[in-house]
Amino acid sequence: MQFSRALRALPVVFWLGPSAPDASLAAQARYRITTDGAWFFQEAGGKRLARLARGAQVAGGDAQGDWLAVTLEGWIFATSVGPTPRAGFDLAVTRAPEENLRSAPAGALVGKLPQGFLLTRVSDGGMDRWVHVTRTGWVQKGDVEAVAQVASSRMAADSDTTPARLTPGRSPGVTATPGRGPGVGQPDTSPAAPDPSHVESARRTVLYRAPEGAPTGTLAPSAPLRVLGRSGDWTRVEIDGWVRSGDLQAAPAGVLVGVSAAELRAEPQRYVGQVLRWTLQFIAVQKADELRPDIPNGAMYLLARGPLPERGFVYVVVPEAKRAQLDALTPLATVQVTARVRAGRTRFLGNPVLDLMSLETLP
Repeated sequence: MQFSRALRALPVVFWLGPSAPDASLAAQARYRITTDGAWFFQEAGGKRLARLARGAQVAGGDAQGDWLAVTLEGWIFATSVGPTPRAGFDLAVTRAPEENLRSAPAGALVGKLPQGFLLTRVSDGGMDRWVHVTRTGWVQKGDVEAVAQVASSRMAADSDTTPARLTPGRSPGVTATPGRGPGVGQPDTSPAAPDPSHVESARRTVLYRAPEGAPTGTLAPSAPLRVLGRSGDWTRVEIDGWVRSGDLQAAPAGVLVGVSAAELRAEPQRYVGQVLRWTLQFIAVQKADELRPDIPNGAMYLLARGPLPERGFVYVVVPEAKRAQLDALTPLATVQVTARVRAGRTRFLGNPVLDLMSLETLP
């Protein structure tokens, strides 16, 4: 199974905002991961540490034969890391078996870091839930390609070729900062760099509920879209458009839509008792035992993945009155459930637990 199926809604771009750890990192050459599931190594030819998504960007360093030193940078849940004195690092991943590294707080998924993975704290950005982290290691050269530094190259050219000028009102010998001033020289007519978060459909395109999932509609050519994340050959998008008001219906009163499982795990107490509407992939019907202390012993529950396109596990407790509906379910069927949150995350595995209120099988 390809790595992209394990990371359905990956974000694949590392955080490059103003909170970068230092100027030297920003000045390093940028590389893009081209192999789906490329390994991140502790040292050249050494121990494998984590897997990266195709399209992820890293800062490049020294080369050594077929190997390239790189620096990862991203954000991780503060509750999923703990302090450590090991090998000069600040933090270690504490969540088992692994935790997501994202391009920004609640942003696109970059990759999965196993329990024990060591990190250096950059900052928390003033946030309680997220920590900005970095880690240096190695990748194979065959798994990366260079990213053109268009903006920095143009700035360097302007700095190198534009002579210093005397600023009006200044004394002789005092010059302005090299570069064009207001109204001086020809205007820069270079096209602006494209915004990778805003795209449009190149042709009539099928819109899917999830990667490899059921179609949900069709996009006309040139439909404006905003990129939310990428996973292998798939891109999660948000549609910018208009519909007739008469074609809309409000969500049922008191039902939350658009809430992710990651939000429940991050703030489990906040959502207890809330009613959600989630689209899930049904896996199996199971019976709770003492290993599931968050579910009544002997209760029937659905083991599912979601909410789609998330791939984590969800437990949905089925009341006696709803058990007849389970007979019609087939493994991997897509279902929409309305359910009340029993637990934002389980004691041992961190999966949400819901109490089923209604269930509908989707095409």
